[in-house]
Amino acid sequence: MEIYFLGTNAGVPTLQRNVTSVALRLLEERRSFWMFDCGEGTQHQVLRSPLRLGRLEKLFITHLHGDHLFGLPGLLSSRGYQGGTAPLTVYGPPGLKAYLDISLSVSQSRIPYKLEVVEHNGGLIFEDDSFKVESALLEHRIDSYGYRVIEKDRPGSLNTERLKAYGLKPGPLYGVLKSGRDVTTDEGITITAAEVLSEPKRGRIVTVLGDTRPCGNSIPLAREADLLVHEATFSHDLARMARDYHHSTTVQAAEIAKEAGARQLLLTHFSSRYGSLDELIPLLDEARSIFSETLLAEEFRLYPVERKTGN
Repeated sequence: MEIYFLGTNAGVPTLQRNVTSVALRLLEERRSFWMFDCGEGTQHQVLRSPLRLGRLEKLFITHLHGDHLFGLPGLLSSRGYQGGTAPLTVYGPPGLKAYLDISLSVSQSRIPYKLEVVEHNGGLIFEDDSFKVESALLEHRIDSYGYRVIEKDRPGSLNTERLKAYGLKPGPLYGVLKSGRDVTTDEGITITAAEVLSEPKRGRIVTVLGDTRPCGNSIPLAREADLLVHEATFSHDLARMARDYHHSTTVQAAEIAKEAGARQLLLTHFSSRYGSLDELIPLLDEARSIFSETLLAEEFRLYPVERKTGN
């Protein structure tokens, strides 16, 4: 599980940074990747990355401002031209389906795969055997949502040496034990799952927040997240401007991470007033003064989501 940024700028693209798009690579977990937001030019960014649109499984839109949305019709169309045939689900606020229906129909774009658009107002929006995704409304000029991706705990590893000592060879009973159930061999020996299974592998939590002022829903979405992606459009000396434009500062993002008990914070969605990476270093220093485990999001860089160990 890794985070990969395709765009980190706010409002409009610059020569240094593209507008917002974040990928969550789940190659080991699902052989796919998920995407959060799709600003203009995202498909060009994908071409410069190790990502392949055919592996895109889910796409989550935080809100319907152009710097988070204008790249979506082109990317959906290109996915088909690049051989993408697997189903794709796009999640987002009400209005998303109308936007896509009009864009794709007027341009006569052909989508040669099953495309499902799920509009939501927050809550549990997806769940299967291995993951669930929760969403909640943030505080922006239009409805903007944050997403909390929760990887479910996975069973521990089987102690194959101990199983061999019982005379149990690989087969269906291994799967039964792996699921946490006890088994009895043909010889009448009962083997409990507890004695041959290691501790479960704790699932990870990734939170990606859309554009927002500091607000009440940010904390539960980010609670004990292994990695929190939070906008930091302005340095803290521009806190009044940030509030007027319904955005957050570096310090506010760090305070959210600290209060929520997150393990790591990635700052993104930087104002164009900060041009080069060097100009962003003071923003990083501001955030680290509150929350030391903070990094600046850099485009085309992988950020592993480490699994927490122990209690």
